[in-house]
Amino acid sequence: MDSSEAIVARYLAARGFVDVVHEPDGNVPPDFLVDGRIAVEVRRLNQNEEAEAGPRGLEVIEAQLHDVVRGVLDSLGPPMAGQCWFVAYEFERPLPSWKHVRRALRDVLSDLADDSNPDASWLDVVPGFRIHLWPSSRALPKRFMLGAWSDHDAGGAVLSEVNRNLRIVLSEKSHKITPVRGKYPEWWLALVDYIGHGLCAGEREQLRALVTVEEPWDRVVLVNPLEPSQGFEL
Repeated sequence: MDSSEAIVARYLAARGFVDVVHEPDGNVPPDFLVDGRIAVEVRRLNQNEEAEAGPRGLEVIEAQLHDVVRGVLDSLGPPMAGQCWFVAYEFERPLPSWKHVRRALRDVLSDLADDSNPDASWLDVVPGFRIHLWPSSRALPKRFMLGAWSDHDAGGAVLSEVNRNLRIVLSEKSHKITPVRGKYPEWWLALVDYIGHGLCAGEREQLRALVTVEEPWDRVVLVNPLEPSQGFEL
């Protein structure tokens, strides 16, 4: 099982369920069958952006950009004259193609290769993506090392982001299980909440007032990934 399913398995165990079967029908919904009658479908509750193919988790672009940056930094080799630099970057969507980003970042850093004291201010690489450099006080294996990064599209008001992304996930998962809804008498949607991490008591009540649980779901549960034994129903 994946990490989200493992968290939900711990939540179900904390609820006292013993008869829990993972993927009772194979690699199709549901993810768990509890007591032979409760089908449980699992998903991350994460922040999403609108893409041409539908909603896409913000972490998808973040991870891809991270790989591009690390690849470029690694390709620029060892320190020159003993000087090493940490690189931070920040970005917002949309970004150009990864080929464009990769080439532009390499050009910007290569231009600094012969400068023993690069300008430590923010440097624009491509629209929506810029970097910041600061010198390392110790020897490092490479001239440029990744130090930090920031996604300007992530964050926001927690409750509104939970509500917005919850509606995206409900629509996505409802469509997925509709063809198999009749196989089991009860269906739960268990969401591992990577936005609100369980929310506080007041926010939970506000969310319940905003969201109505409807067919095909009998229950929708938000599970705290930091404390898998903790969750609350909408």
